[in-house]
Amino acid sequence: MSKPNYADIARQLIEGITSGRFAVGSLLPTEFELCEQYQTSRHTIRAALQEVQQLGLVSRRKNVGTRVEAAKPKNVFRPTLASVDDLVQFGEEHLRVVQSVGEVTASGALAKELGCESGSRWLRVSSLRLTGDAAGAPIGWTDVYVDPAYAEIGELVRASPDTLISALIETRYGRQIAEIHQDVRACTVTSAAMARALRLDPGAAALKIVRRYLDKAGETFEVSVSVHPAERFSVSMRLQRSGA
Repeated sequence: MSKPNYADIARQLIEGITSGRFAVGSLLPTEFELCEQYQTSRHTIRAALQEVQQLGLVSRRKNVGTRVEAAKPKNVFRPTLASVDDLVQFGEEHLRVVQSVGEVTASGALAKELGCESGSRWLRVSSLRLTGDAAGAPIGWTDVYVDPAYAEIGELVRASPDTLISALIETRYGRQIAEIHQDVRACTVTSAAMARALRLDPGAAALKIVRRYLDKAGETFEVSVSVHPAERFSVSMRLQRSGA
């Protein structure tokens, strides 16, 4: 019989918590006990526990153990991205609620963030992103910047809330994504309006993801700047050794 992998162990632990077998406030078996139970390594057990912890079900403290904190997972959106196609599907899996559409001139910090010359003009589409439950807390705020020549995009994004703006540009103007450059960094939500929309306190911790969409000629035709509340969003990537 093959040994269970960390995902299998994580699923069993999650089931034990959500079913009430491991009550809120109780401690899970120790790492050593779980190693014995599943006949696997401590590395595998720690990876499984990390999966459970990322769902907000447990907390882990040295010399205390792994304590059950909740019976249901938090509303955390965790996409696994490995290609342009993955990213396109990720954008299609949750709802865009447009907040505003209008032209802006990029200068100072914004021009630096967009990687453009100061004074460059853009059409900005600002939206909240939802996981499909309109009553649930938003998973993020996204400002998408495109060439102002694509003025019709403003109406198209309102009419197609489940379609990526880059896909709308491809359909309407024939400009296709060939490459995406992505930067992820920690930030705080400094805008009071954005904090209210995301149901956060001003200054709350967040992840900022800047994506630059390039066409086959290597020219940037869209830049998106997304801010995600830290407790509602994480990005998972799978890395493989070359030739594996």
